[in-house]
Amino acid sequence: MEGFILAAGLGTRLRPLTDDRPKALVEVDGTTLLELAIHRLEETGIEHIVVNVHHFADKVIDFIHNHPWQSTIDISDERSSLLDTGGGLKHAAPLFSRKENVLVHNVDILSDINLREVEIFHKQQGNLVTLCVSRRNTKRLLAFTDEGSLIGRAENGLAFSGISVISPELFNLLPKADHPYPIIDEYIRLSSDKHRIGAYIHSADHWLDVGKPETLEKARQWTLSSNR
Repeated sequence: MEGFILAAGLGTRLRPLTDDRPKALVEVDGTTLLELAIHRLEETGIEHIVVNVHHFADKVIDFIHNHPWQSTIDISDERSSLLDTGGGLKHAAPLFSRKENVLVHNVDILSDINLREVEIFHKQQGNLVTLCVSRRNTKRLLAFTDEGSLIGRAENGLAFSGISVISPELFNLLPKADHPYPIIDEYIRLSSDKHRIGAYIHSADHWLDVGKPETLEKARQWTLSSNR
């Protein structure tokens, strides 16, 4: 399995911390979100990771080049245009082998979800895409069938957790990366075309969104407990 870390966002929810740095380089107890995400994927056994960049891209690139990693890391450069999650994934496609599944991971997500287990589930279900989801209080909810297949958005449903596994066949099914577009809309479109977009349901207690300043202290406590 290969890895893709979405790190190009503007990080507006983390202002003023992101006024002089990208979200990926915001620190949790002295360790950047990007480093936490890379180590998380490496611990899963991933040896090739792609990181997309836009906001303060040079700082992210310098950080990657100036640190030793167990994995090989390539840069998907979006400095000319921020492409959103869907366009960003399509833009990065040439950097992947197109032979292995890809774990897609938002840079501002912490979790202790068993990511290798997610891939095993993905293969067993024969999914094109497997979305990690949980029951959380959020406005953006997705609806799934009783068998766990995505069917659209819902007022009462499951929340996407910013982690997914995709099969390499997905790249050929996405629109061109000549404009920004969100990936969830594409997944809903593909599910309506009978492609299986499945749900991997995990406990919300095993997950944290570090996208806002008020969650940084929770993230610090998370990392402290994880290192004990």
